[in-house]
Amino acid sequence: MAIISLNGTPGSGKSTLAKLLAARLGYRYYSIGELRRKHAQKQGLTLAEYNRRSEAGEEDTDTEFDDYQKQLGKEEDGFVIDSRLGWHFIPGSIKLLLDADEQVRAERLHSRESVAESASNIDEAIAMNARRMASDTARYEKYYQLDPWNTEHYDLVLDSTSKTPEELVAQIIEKFPALKK
Repeated sequence: MAIISLNGTPGSGKSTLAKLLAARLGYRYYSIGELRRKHAQKQGLTLAEYNRRSEAGEEDTDTEFDDYQKQLGKEEDGFVIDSRLGWHFIPGSIKLLLDADEQVRAERLHSRESVAESASNIDEAIAMNARRMASDTARYEKYYQLDPWNTEHYDLVLDSTSKTPEELVAQIIEKFPALKK
């Protein structure tokens, strides 16, 4: 069994791919984004507002989740983690980065049903995606001096612009034969 960390640009299909890959391999699935959203929601905040607190130095909204990932990597095996910095906190993982064309990502964001993160049009979705990436980049630079989008951190960079999640899973399994059952 292996640990697979998956990062992806907003709207690239990271969560969809991580869930499908975990199911295909019979692995557990963890989502740091889902945990962070739930934590923000308990405080009556959107994820963007929660992240801004950290950027402004009002509250450390990252360390708790970062420590959780480190612990998972030490205690468990056989899981897929959907996380911006999973590759960093679980260095022995298979490190994947998912991206897609900016327009495609914006269209996906625009069609999301989540009210807190939906956009009213494609231009707004492009701007939301850019703000999200800038926010993540600023926080990770501040805390860890890391750029989560630097492709050199990853074992495989995938493009979901014109591939289905199923095709991407097949590509991952082909690249890493040890994942084949």
